[in-house]
Amino acid sequence: MRTIVQITPYYPPHLGGLERVVSHLAREQAKRHDVRVLTTALGSAGAPRVVTEDGVVVHRHRAVEVAHTAVAPGLAAHLARLPRDAVLHLHCAHALMPELVAAAARLRRTRYLLHFHLDVDASGPLGALLPYYKRHVFGRVLRAAAGVVALTETQAAFLASTYQVPTGRLHVVPNGVAESYYMPPRDVSSTPLRLLYVGRLGIQKNVARLLDAMALVRQDVRLRIIGDGELRGRLMAQAQQLGLRNVEFAGSLLGEDLVKAYADADAFVLASDKEGMPLVVLEAMAAGLPVIATDVPGTRELVAGTGMLAAPEAGALAEAIDAVAADPEHRSVLAQASAEHARNYSWSTVARQIDDVYNRAGL
Repeated sequence: MRTIVQITPYYPPHLGGLERVVSHLAREQAKRHDVRVLTTALGSAGAPRVVTEDGVVVHRHRAVEVAHTAVAPGLAAHLARLPRDAVLHLHCAHALMPELVAAAARLRRTRYLLHFHLDVDASGPLGALLPYYKRHVFGRVLRAAAGVVALTETQAAFLASTYQVPTGRLHVVPNGVAESYYMPPRDVSSTPLRLLYVGRLGIQKNVARLLDAMALVRQDVRLRIIGDGELRGRLMAQAQQLGLRNVEFAGSLLGEDLVKAYADADAFVLASDKEGMPLVVLEAMAAGLPVIATDVPGTRELVAGTGMLAAPEAGALAEAIDAVAADPEHRSVLAQASAEHARNYSWSTVARQIDDVYNRAGL
């Protein structure tokens, strides 16, 4: 039995793919290990500062968010108090926390594993600093890790070429799907097509593109948007301006409510500019839903040969949605392909692969 400390800037009930990946992985690992989560209280909706959830001890530190970055002063002291033999498992898609963990590991003369979820793009007034941060700061944190987990072979190649991470320290482990999301494909229903989106309402997800596509769709389609984020007000205003009476903003859903949302849908759509390995697509596939997505890194590897990929622009996305809505027979084929592909993923398998990475990295 190991002591494993999962370190992440955000954690459920904060909504996002990375957060739920950490939650699922930690709960699976807790069946065999002593697992703790160090995170912030951002978006926690009043959840306890310290709580045990399904065998996982979660510590939420007070924090503020500056330029999409969680700043939690108490994390440094907590890292210093951890047992020296604890496995530090760091999840990365945001700045500051990687440097904090790397500094703590250096002071403690211990090592850490870095789990790479996404290479984010610049946004906001401080976005101009991001290329310098990646090159001169984050790159060093990556190369100093005992091991780096990539979600796909393409992502591993990117880390080797862009950040010069030694290939011997790179380990490819995909995301998984919780058992509760697995369900057989449903009979193709009559119109309207019930289209589902799940995810944060942020820049990277480009829900604005999806709304523009819905304004071009010719078939009878109803879109349900599940999620929240800093762009919600702007997106709702855009939908109103476009006259989209067939779009519902349902807010954040978790647990059984989210599973039911997949069960009630006919197809799933994702309009992102880039992804690591989108958990929501895996969940939609497990739920037996045809997947329509933009042909971008991270999503392409998961959807190619199984779902519908469209160029990342509104017109192409609208054509793909229309094609799925207009052809029930093809929709059934895509639904079956999704269900079959999802069988390759489970959190129990992922957790065993992560244990193997710990061994190979000497943690």
